[in-house]
Amino acid sequence: QVQLVESGGGLVQPGGSLRLSCAASGFTFSSYCMNWVRQAPGKGLEWVSAIKTYGSSTWHADFVKGRFTVFRDNAKNTLYLQMNSLEPDDTAVYYCAKDRGITYGDGLDAWGQGTLVTVSS
Repeated sequence: QVQLVESGGGLVQPGGSLRLSCAASGFTFSSYCMNWVRQAPGKGLEWVSAIKTYGSSTWHADFVKGRFTVFRDNAKNTLYLQMNSLEPDDTAVYYCAKDRGITYGDGLDAWGQGTLVTVSS
């Protein structure tokens, strides 16, 4: 079955950086678009970024403002999110999610358990 396991979250000061990872198994990783979605405390789900099958295209939410980079290593079945210039408003549980198809917008059909990112001084 599909498994997505996130890691790399933690406590970071404003302006700091973190790299999240998502280890995928149970499906052909390189055949699907992958996403990052977050949920801040007390708020709903918020889409962050997506990357096409071989990384030829990426998409980001407006609030990313060039601070985050999504990339993937298909040989390792792993998705990444490099987050720089972190702000307190970035505090959230970050989820890795599999798309139904090869490109962004086909809908998400599998989720990881999430990793908590806390941005605070």
